[in-house]
Amino acid sequence: MRRLIAALLACAAWAAPTVAPAAAQTGPQALADAYPDAVARVDAKTLYWRDGTHLPLGSPAPRDFATMLRDASLYDQLRLPYPAGAPLAPPAIDDDPGRFRDSAFFDRLYGDCRRGEVAPHLVPVVWLPRTWGRTVRFTAIAGAARALATVSRALDALPTAETRMLYPPAGTYVCRAVADTGRRSMHGWGAAIDINTRFADSWYWHPDQRDTPVWHNVIPADIVSIFEAHGFVWGGRWYHYDTMHFEYRPELFAHPATD
Repeated sequence: MRRLIAALLACAAWAAPTVAPAAAQTGPQALADAYPDAVARVDAKTLYWRDGTHLPLGSPAPRDFATMLRDASLYDQLRLPYPAGAPLAPPAIDDDPGRFRDSAFFDRLYGDCRRGEVAPHLVPVVWLPRTWGRTVRFTAIAGAARALATVSRALDALPTAETRMLYPPAGTYVCRAVADTGRRSMHGWGAAIDINTRFADSWYWHPDQRDTPVWHNVIPADIVSIFEAHGFVWGGRWYHYDTMHFEYRPELFAHPATD
């Protein structure tokens, strides 16, 4: 059985491009590498879209955590290295790689859900075809839905003790603000999925620990590593942890790996 599972995972890994772990903080070029169909190029100050418009990167100078969380620039978005492939362990204080999001960037890339621009790009993805077999909606832009479909097939080959943590999923596309920041999460751009909340935990569920979160997690590394291999960051790697949450953020990995 172990050999069969390993073979299935190996086959699934060839189904779509994977991404390499980021050894250190990624720079602005990561945006062009991760989203080549949308981003033409970047320089030290500006991101240039392929339609000829542009977006400022902001300042590389450090800013305080609360400001970056609520009003992130593109430099802020890339500021914290994402530890793909590292052992699962409690993160350092305020180490939330992926929680800083430049809304203007994602609105331009995926559309603004408040204006009805995201929904037309959502496509059905079969979640765990063998185990659950129902569809979720995910954005097709930037290869996100294709990446999720590959993740889904690979996860489906895991043992039952692990796949049961994955369904029913708690949601993908939801046009809403994050409770603690008032800013949209990646769910609002159709590029995030929450797995079964029965096996998840979140710092926000513990009001007595919101100032000093105490990390709790039962999600196994097998699940996390499959998501990370295809450009998804895991909320369990955040100091303000959310272990049900995975979002498509290929710019936080070193670069797309070749097939």
